[in-house]
Amino acid sequence: MRAIADAIGYPSAAIGILIESAGIPFPGETTLLAVSAYAAAGHLDIRLVVLLGAVGAVAGADFGYLVGRLGGRPFVERFGRILHLNPQHLARSELFFTRYGGRAILAARFVVGLRTWASVLAGMSHMPFWRFQLASAVGAVIWALLIGSIGFFLGRHWHLVDLAVKFLGLGGLAIVLIGAGVVIFLRRRRG
Repeated sequence: MRAIADAIGYPSAAIGILIESAGIPFPGETTLLAVSAYAAAGHLDIRLVVLLGAVGAVAGADFGYLVGRLGGRPFVERFGRILHLNPQHLARSELFFTRYGGRAILAARFVVGLRTWASVLAGMSHMPFWRFQLASAVGAVIWALLIGSIGFFLGRHWHLVDLAVKFLGLGGLAIVLIGAGVVIFLRRRRG
């Protein structure tokens, strides 16, 4: 059974994120967290998991960009309705990508939902591919390192996570983790 899990682990680190980054709603972040936690148990090499996660994110984003570029606004309007993207949202997104370019792609990597559609919207907005590719690659590497590290840490300390969930509940644990992250961030900015 472990051989099957090991064989599925590495590809899933790339494929789940590739699907999400291509514009298809899929839990890519959750997939990378789970595979990273599995690596923490000593079953996979975390460096390879993170690398494949970043490669999957870039490849999926490139596919999404091409879909947006070639399909254009009619394609996005047709399929965007499924996710409640109306013409006003599309008009604002075109302005946003025109104004902020690569920074928008970099920031979108860290926003659930926007991560799924950002590449398609960037292609639809005719963002220059080289600018898109650079921001996408930088964002994918930083994102994969961050999510992979969190998954690896949680995998190493699962007993503490389990205890915290039992004591605080899932919502309480989320609040504590977000609060701790804010405190750490603010201390590093001051230091």
